[in-house]
Amino acid sequence: MFGTVNTYRKVIALTGPLLPLVSFLARLPVAMSQFGSVLLVAETSGSLATAGIVGGTLSAGQVVFGPVLGRLADRHGQRPVVLGAAAVNAVATAALVAGALQGLATAPLAAIGALTGASVPLIGPLARTRSVALAHRAKADESVVGAIHSLEGTLDEVSFVFGPALVGLATLVLHPAVALGGAAALVAVFGTLYALHPTAAVTAGASARLRKEKDRAQVRPPGVVYAVRGSLALQGAMFGACQAGIAALTAQLGVPGQAGIVYAAMGVVSAVVGLSLGALPARFGLRLRWRVATAAALVFSVPLLFTDTLWPLYVVVTVLGAAYAPHLITAFALTERAVEPCRLAESMAIAASSLVAGQAASLAVSGRLAERYGPSAAFAVAVGAAALCLCLALVTRVPAARTHALVVPARDRAPAQDAGGADREAGQTAGQAAGQAAGQAAGQGGALEGAAYAGR
Repeated sequence: MFGTVNTYRKVIALTGPLLPLVSFLARLPVAMSQFGSVLLVAETSGSLATAGIVGGTLSAGQVVFGPVLGRLADRHGQRPVVLGAAAVNAVATAALVAGALQGLATAPLAAIGALTGASVPLIGPLARTRSVALAHRAKADESVVGAIHSLEGTLDEVSFVFGPALVGLATLVLHPAVALGGAAALVAVFGTLYALHPTAAVTAGASARLRKEKDRAQVRPPGVVYAVRGSLALQGAMFGACQAGIAALTAQLGVPGQAGIVYAAMGVVSAVVGLSLGALPARFGLRLRWRVATAAALVFSVPLLFTDTLWPLYVVVTVLGAAYAPHLITAFALTERAVEPCRLAESMAIAASSLVAGQAASLAVSGRLAERYGPSAAFAVAVGAAALCLCLALVTRVPAARTHALVVPARDRAPAQDAGGADREAGQTAGQAAGQAAGQAAGQGGALEGAAYAGR
């Protein structure tokens, strides 16, 4: 226990305490935007079909353009890319709210939704990339890098529990427009603070120089990277199928409001287990973790096929959550180990987009199956996806050691203890930004989508 705490202390010493908090608040809009857009459009248009189209184009925009933002971050650094994306996303989200309230037709609303999704700053993958770069710069050992993946995975899980919960609360008390407007404000303020945090410098110069040193060499990722992306798409399919099955079963039982609570319980357990992965000793390598996590997902998902009452559903889904975070964390760790450092942000973004794509496709298919054949049909999709995940983990060759070395020029190296100064500077920036925001606000007088893991 004390060893685990000490490891996470090393992580915070690298990043500073402010960066994880800012990155968490900046990734909340990713978890809020799709669910919030569906609720808003359904409320203002009275059409679930229109709401589904807008939500679908938002997801498609994120899947297609997420890797593009990652590539731009690799080339030009995270700061300009996140600043630009956050600004566009805040404006696009506000435009989506205004358009829905004014009763725009489906086509223009869908176009705005696509722009909103395309401009989502993928803070989860970028935060992983930045923290790993900080660890490599400080010559930290693999236990610290593993703890970074565990911490970032936990932040993703928690954001995708609290994000939809905030949307649901705002919708219940006020209006879905308030929820989506809040997402726009969060991405504008905390996306900007994340971009301006002094640690952003670690993702700029080194990546650019590494690209020049490779003279634009197009290095094909090893096979394990493609297998991991497939595995993440299948886990996204599990997410989508579970969402459809849970929603269908709770509606069938006459308690549709319980669906969000059931899914939140799964997310909380997943986050707790993910954070505890930092305690695993090094002898539990990534290949073993991948196989154990996918095997657990299969074993824990099979009881869903035989669940037809509420409390057993709570138990089965909560236990299943224990397998999700270990698989996600291991998948991102395998990606970080296998790809070239100069393409890490792009690769992380592709991994996150694979998860979102799998979830969106599965949700559409599983929802129809649940309507026609009942909740067990949707759960069968989740079990099938888990079985394919395990097959991938069993047949894929995983490198026993890191396949590359990160070379950072001497002039770029800085001691880890600079994080305290970085946070002081970031704290001043945060205070100034908060003061300006408060001044502007005073002057102006101014269930459930839960796991669209763009991180996920």
